[in-house]
Amino acid sequence: MKRVFSILVITAVMALSNLTAQANTATLMTANAAVITAVQEDATDEAVADDETESVSFTQELKKRFIEGGPGFMGIVLLCLILGLAIAIERIIYLNLATTNTTKLAQDVEDALNSGGIEAAKEVCRNTRGPVASIYYQGLDRVDEGVEAAEKAVVAYGGVQMGLLEKNVSWVSLFIALAPMLGF
Repeated sequence: MKRVFSILVITAVMALSNLTAQANTATLMTANAAVITAVQEDATDEAVADDETESVSFTQELKKRFIEGGPGFMGIVLLCLILGLAIAIERIIYLNLATTNTTKLAQDVEDALNSGGIEAAKEVCRNTRGPVASIYYQGLDRVDEGVEAAEKAVVAYGGVQMGLLEKNVSWVSLFIALAPMLGF
């Protein structure tokens, strides 16, 4: 029930932010029109003063296009926004489903080890969802091979689970790394 509520709250916050953005659009459009007019007048004055064409940097051109806000450029921005929101929502849902009460799991595994042995503890781990239970299971599965084998299995499977948790977010770190180079 908590998860459904949290998903509804996130959806409501995104809807309200969208409504706020739409309400502010008219104000921003008039401000943008004034800025564009001023930029065009400045550009005309500079063009008259200098007959030479000067090269414009990528960030300056990008900022100019963003201020102009043509449908082609803003469509790309909208597509990136939708893609980013979809991946963020998917990650929120996946991470919420991957949560486990680790103290309760550890206690259940310990109780199962004391009462029924390793097979009972494995069964507890199989019936519990989440990456922590899977890592516990890998360690319990290799306990017959020795402590070092169990430790290696836990470390290796922990890396696999981290890869699953970080899936689809590598592009975010790419944009974070590129932002300073683009002048943002």
